[in-house]
Amino acid sequence: MIIFRELGLRRGAKLLLQDTNVTIQPGQRLALIGANGSGKSSLFALLLGELQADTGHVEGIRGMRLSCMAQEVEASDMPALEYVIAGDSDVFAVRQQLLAAEAKQDYERAGVLYSELDELNGYDIAHRAEVLLLGLGFEQGDQHRKVSDFSGGWRIRLNLAKALMTPSDLLLLDEPTNHLDLDASFWLQQWLQNYQGTMLLISHDREFIDACCQQVLHLEHKSITQYRGNYSSFEQQRAERLAQQQAAFEKQQRRIGEIDEFVRRFRYKATKAKQAQSRLKELERMQSIAPAHIDSPFRFRFPEPKRASDPILSLNRANLGYGDVTVLKKVNLQIHAGARIGLLGKNGAGKSTLLKSLTGLQSLLSGDRVEGAHCQIGYFDQHQLEALDLEASPALHLQRLSPQAREQEIYDFLGGFNFHGSVASSEIRDFSGGEKARLALAITVWQRPNLLIMDEPTNHLDLEMRHALTVALQAFTGAVVLVTHDRHLLGNTVDELLLVHDGLVDEYKDDIAAYQKWVLSRESGSVREQELASAVEISSDIDPDTERNDASRKAQRKASAANRAKLQPLKKSIARVERKLAECQQRLTELEQRLTDTSLYEAENKSELDDVLFDQARQSQEHAQLEEQWLQLQEELEGLQGD
Repeated sequence: MIIFRELGLRRGAKLLLQDTNVTIQPGQRLALIGANGSGKSSLFALLLGELQADTGHVEGIRGMRLSCMAQEVEASDMPALEYVIAGDSDVFAVRQQLLAAEAKQDYERAGVLYSELDELNGYDIAHRAEVLLLGLGFEQGDQHRKVSDFSGGWRIRLNLAKALMTPSDLLLLDEPTNHLDLDASFWLQQWLQNYQGTMLLISHDREFIDACCQQVLHLEHKSITQYRGNYSSFEQQRAERLAQQQAAFEKQQRRIGEIDEFVRRFRYKATKAKQAQSRLKELERMQSIAPAHIDSPFRFRFPEPKRASDPILSLNRANLGYGDVTVLKKVNLQIHAGARIGLLGKNGAGKSTLLKSLTGLQSLLSGDRVEGAHCQIGYFDQHQLEALDLEASPALHLQRLSPQAREQEIYDFLGGFNFHGSVASSEIRDFSGGEKARLALAITVWQRPNLLIMDEPTNHLDLEMRHALTVALQAFTGAVVLVTHDRHLLGNTVDELLLVHDGLVDEYKDDIAAYQKWVLSRESGSVREQELASAVEISSDIDPDTERNDASRKAQRKASAANRAKLQPLKKSIARVERKLAECQQRLTELEQRLTDTSLYEAENKSELDDVLFDQARQSQEHAQLEEQWLQLQEELEGLQGD
């Protein structure tokens, strides 16, 4: 169990958290959400020991095995498979020692190392690493390629595989789906659903959060609010909470107005002066309730597209590819006015090739590409971020496209993408990835397309911006062709699906949920085939039949069994306390929710309010006692494990 007590956290001069109290139970899977810059990554850095709390402290983290997905990876000559295996540092070290011992023909030492490998369950680690790589979209031959041979996005996938390979009690994942396609996202979702430890996930993919997380930690106003349930549940609970907060705020403002009016009228009347002073004190004591700020900073829409002929664009018996390589064959596709098309298919199947061929950026190998009259294509992909002029401002980017546009029109438009004031007129050199992605999207929208072609538009966009994009696309009257791993965006903006597979583009007549089942059943089938075809042991350089030291292995197993027997009663006690803590926490959450009901504070409900407050105090005291008991048991366990 991890406990934040009166936690305060700064990053430079910026205060991120203040007097924050949160309890994370073992085995919980939580989503950490909040606006960009609210402190999500800093909280990860705190848990990893890279930052120190300014006030308060974190309990329960000492002694936990942590695994975190790195956002960058340096070029390395290590093969991809070995890089992932290195995530389990203990097994990796034994494997390296074993290779060295066998190279020296030191079979006695090798026997001891084989026993250690067996104790660490390391014999199948190469197979487990291979399954991770295949699940995340790597091809069979990729496992022997050097890490340095992969592009940045694929290196991030390697970091993800390495984090999943690392034995952990706490798994920290920061935007794990950003560089994944839809198929790999499905696979990762299934893997995380089976993860046994505690997981803290930063993600802007609401469907992924819904599938993987049981609770939400929301960073807002320098505090963390804990919500039970997934992201959809959080949205509903927060809406209700904000509505109650707004009602309480409005009621408070009415009361403040009454007090102000009374004081203004009677402050200097001798007969009323005492009452006026009493009301002033009431005003000072009254807890300030902030108005509910529920408006998104993003508010934009696609301008009405210019008139276009129907179909807008066609591919006729087209072969698509690069040079002498044909990726897709005999593609026949007509895009009609108002069409809403989503592309499905695993990574490398040819989705991006199809999009670039539609835009005309990539020439056809054969066949015809026919643009209708007045076809105006708006194309968005992640490479556009690299094409932005770092020395130019957001406003200048748009002015270059439309020299005749009024300055105020440009600034009003950029405000819908949350580029206000000096930000809209400043160089973008220091913009974050999310800000650059918003600008690239704004440039696409500004050009008034009647055919919108988008390749993974949500990478780097936060939840609020994704929601704004979904709403804007729903209202867009032009045609859309979309590739995205964001299922919520896909499910709410397209009504026709095409499956890109085996060199073909076919209509997919089912829905996203059916496609997910098909992908996962296909992946599990391929894994079973691999297991039947070959059971990868340690590596091709290690002979699994080398003579082992059986006596040493038996002695180690006996010692391990004795140690487990000694720890078992203590672990049972810890589990029992954790169950009680969970029940107590649930009751406290229910009481806190009850206390947000403004009707409870009416005079006729005073008795009920007293009961709720008494119950809350009793539960808080019990919770504190259980936490103290849990910490004592944990210290005993750590002491025995250290022995």
